[in-house]
Amino acid sequence: MRPMKALLRSRPEDCEIALGDTVLPIVIVRHPTARRLTLRLAADAASVRVTMPRWGRRAEAVAFVHDRREWLSAQLARRPDRTPPVAGGTIHFRGNPYRIAWSDDAPRRIELTGDTIRLGGPQDRIPARLKQWLRAQAQDLFAQDAAHYAAAAGLAPAPVALSNARRRWGSCSSNGTMRLNWRLVQAPDEVRRSVVAHETAHRVHFDHSPAFHALLGDLYGPGLAQADRWLRERGPHLFASFD
Repeated sequence: MRPMKALLRSRPEDCEIALGDTVLPIVIVRHPTARRLTLRLAADAASVRVTMPRWGRRAEAVAFVHDRREWLSAQLARRPDRTPPVAGGTIHFRGNPYRIAWSDDAPRRIELTGDTIRLGGPQDRIPARLKQWLRAQAQDLFAQDAAHYAAAAGLAPAPVALSNARRRWGSCSSNGTMRLNWRLVQAPDEVRRSVVAHETAHRVHFDHSPAFHALLGDLYGPGLAQADRWLRERGPHLFASFD
C-alpha cells in the first residue's frame, strides 16, 4: 500500500486503483451538497466513484479510495460474471426468467410463450437481436411509466430516451427530457417504475431536498425502500448479459 503522504501528493491525473489484477479508474465528483466523502463501485464494475464536498481536496479523495481497498475488492468479487445469452440459456424480462428457445427454421420475429422466448435467424445474432428486442420493450414501458407519473404530478408528458449509461439508472435534463437505462426492463416492474418516478420528481425539484423526497414518496407510494434495495443488491446483474 502506498504511504498516505505519497497519496496526498498524488498528481490530479494519478487517478486509478489496482484491485488484484484489475485496475479501475477513480471518478471524482464534487457535489454542492456533499458534507463528507462517499464511495461506491460503478454498477458495471468498470470504475470507482468518490463523491466529495466542493471544498475537498482531490488528493484526499484519492487517499480515501486507497484506504478502502479491501472493501472495494470485496465488492468487486461479488459482481456477476459476464454471461451473454445463448440458445438454451435464460434472460430476464420484467423480473421474470425466460428460457431462450432458438431454432434456425423458427420465425425471425421474437415471441414470448409462457416462460419461453422463441426466435429464429442466425444463432450468432441471438445476443444482438435479444438486446434490440429488449430495448424496444423498454422504450414502450418507459413511455407508459413516464406518462403515468407525469399525470400524477400534474405535468405534461416528457420526452423519454434510452440510456446505455454504466454508472446511473436515469437522469433528467433541465428541459424535462428523461434518459432511462434500458437494462431496467430486465428488472421487476416496481423497480423500473421507481427510477421513472425518481426522474419525474426531478422535473419539479432539481435536487434531493426534502421536498423532492416528499414528492417522490407521493408519486411512487409504498415500497420505494424495497425497490432501492433491489437496485443496490441486484442492479449489477443487469449488466451481466449484454454489453
